Amino acid sequence: MSIRIVPKEQLGKEQSEKGISFIPPVLFPNLKNLYQRRAERFQTLAKDNPFANYLEFAAEIVKAQEKALHDNPLTIDLAPLLTQQVGVTPLDRKTFKRSKHWHALLASIIAELRPVVPESATIALENLSKASENELEEMATALLNDEYSKVSADKSVFIWAALSLYWAQLAANIPGKAKTEYGENRQFCPVCNSMPVASMVQIGTTQGLRYLHCNLCETQWHVVRIKCTNCELTGKLNYWSLDSENAPVKAESCGDCGSYLKILYQEKDANVDAVADDLASIVLDAKMEEEGFARSSINPFLFPNE
Repeated sequence: MSIRIVPKEQLGKEQSEKGISFIPPVLFPNLKNLYQRRAERFQTLAKDNPFANYLEFAAEIVKAQEKALHDNPLTIDLAPLLTQQVGVTPLDRKTFKRSKHWHALLASIIAELRPVVPESATIALENLSKASENELEEMATALLNDEYSKVSADKSVFIWAALSLYWAQLAANIPGKAKTEYGENRQFCPVCNSMPVASMVQIGTTQGLRYLHCNLCETQWHVVRIKCTNCELTGKLNYWSLDSENAPVKAESCGDCGSYLKILYQEKDANVDAVADDLASIVLDAKMEEEGFARSSINPFLFPNE
């Protein structure tokens, strides 16, 4: 099954005709306190973590995202996208015509970070602030097209922070609902077609349901448990942790496709965050690589070298 975003009116009519309720296929981002909670989680996870300095650095970037969000609100009518682009993800990272709004977000993030980041990062921020609009667009296009080697690591994290905030603002403005239907590519975000960062088994109104969390637009989409999120097979799944069986963060590996994805459990720790907890458990990634599995996701604070 795949997921498609449709106008609210269309889904509402179909639901009333069927007379059924269903599991929410998509949870659009709620930006009200997302970045504040993530920054706090990074700071909590930094305690007694061998990578504490980088987690604290990531917390500062997330705080800058929150300030940029507050200072640069985005209001846009995305209704035409749901009627004109039938059958495609409405905010596809490779084809959506982004505006210069993300440049303003980047400038705001740079301004917030300059006084608080290490000198090595300050150099990258200075270079980005001097970059032309064309240079910024070229770097953005490269990252959005998975051409990570074209952007130096010291710049990619800031570029992506601005792009992610921009896409999250867009996703939060989508005037539509999600519809499940037969198809492929369930492993990609139905809003922007990007990869997940991790999956999470939730509590609350979606108790026990698993959602993948997009590494770009912060959207979450439902994928049933006990199924590989990469190839959708179920026969050779295993779960790994560095602590105990009750660890809130595990790696779900698939012997069929040789991939793995982190899975987080809110029932074991209600404060887990897909981005923060994934990055803080990087030692588990090293273990999975030793076991011969390849990561099927990307963390926005840890891009691959090539």
